[in-house]
Amino acid sequence: MKNILFVSSLLFLLLLGSCKKEYIPKPRGYFRIDFPEKAYMKIDPKSSVSAALPYRFEIPVYSKLVADKERIAEPYWTNLIIQSHKAEVHLSYKKVDHNLLQLTEDARTLAYKHSIKADAINERVFINAQKKVYGTIYLIDGNAASPLQFFLTDSTTHFLRGALYISEVPNIDSIRPVIQFLTPDVIHLIETTEWTH
Repeated sequence: MKNILFVSSLLFLLLLGSCKKEYIPKPRGYFRIDFPEKAYMKIDPKSSVSAALPYRFEIPVYSKLVADKERIAEPYWTNLIIQSHKAEVHLSYKKVDHNLLQLTEDARTLAYKHSIKADAINERVFINAQKKVYGTIYLIDGNAASPLQFFLTDSTTHFLRGALYISEVPNIDSIRPVIQFLTPDVIHLIETTEWTH
């Protein structure tokens, strides 16, 4: 009987002592994201989407170029869809007609609309004199809806604007790996852009 009383008392003391420890919840985790191997292909000039486009470039093999039908689309507006990462690059095209300054300022304004949520916006000038492709790349850090935007032009005829969007709540901690994976793809698209007519 003494042994039972002793063991019961010991268990009671252990239970009392264990209740003083505070519970600390685990930090929220994010899903592991698997990325495909980088590989690129030229857009098919014979496809119904790209046949008449005044521009062409290389896209990732894990993406597809589709005509823009959801936005108020104009001729030659397309979307580059990266389904596996819920991402799109919206591409809009305008003819330059003595309005280059206005087009470049509109592109800059659209990029800087994200400054409310952005930690920083870094601008990079892009020049490919051989193909007559010039532009600016806007790298947008922080919880902005679009982490990368750009415009390209030959300064006389063509103006192409692009914006990368990821269809997730813009929480930089969770989508940063996707942004870091897709940024080189968009840069590759920019570097391989050329005008077709």
